[in-house]
Amino acid sequence: EEKLNLDDSQWEDIHVVTGALKMFFRELPEPLFPYCFFEQFVEAIKIQDNVTRIKSIRTLVKKLPRPNYDTMKILFEHLKKIAAKESVNLMSTQSLGIVFGPTLLRPEKETGNMAVHMLYQNQIVELMLSEYSKIFG
Repeated sequence: EEKLNLDDSQWEDIHVVTGALKMFFRELPEPLFPYCFFEQFVEAIKIQDNVTRIKSIRTLVKKLPRPNYDTMKILFEHLKKIAAKESVNLMSTQSLGIVFGPTLLRPEKETGNMAVHMLYQNQIVELMLSEYSKIFG
């Protein structure tokens, strides 16, 4: 409900905008990838065959609640555009996975597997960016 003046100079710093976006997703009551899907996405990213892995991720994405799916599709489309300008902004799909993976996808209860989970979180976001058209198309 707060009115924001996007012409304000504070929004010129891309780090402020990115930080606000990450904070929005981090403060949702449930992550964009709902908790009940966490283990399923982790199992899908572990699949060795790339074609099967992409199909599994696509199937899971299609099962998401409609608001999550719609938001995810728009967000990943935007992040894909950012990755396409990697030569200017230095943000590759791998970098975006590192930045957004733990924010968008996390287990409901943190266990001792945090480092392993982080690796999978990053890989899931990276795959969804690199295979956007196959997953959302």
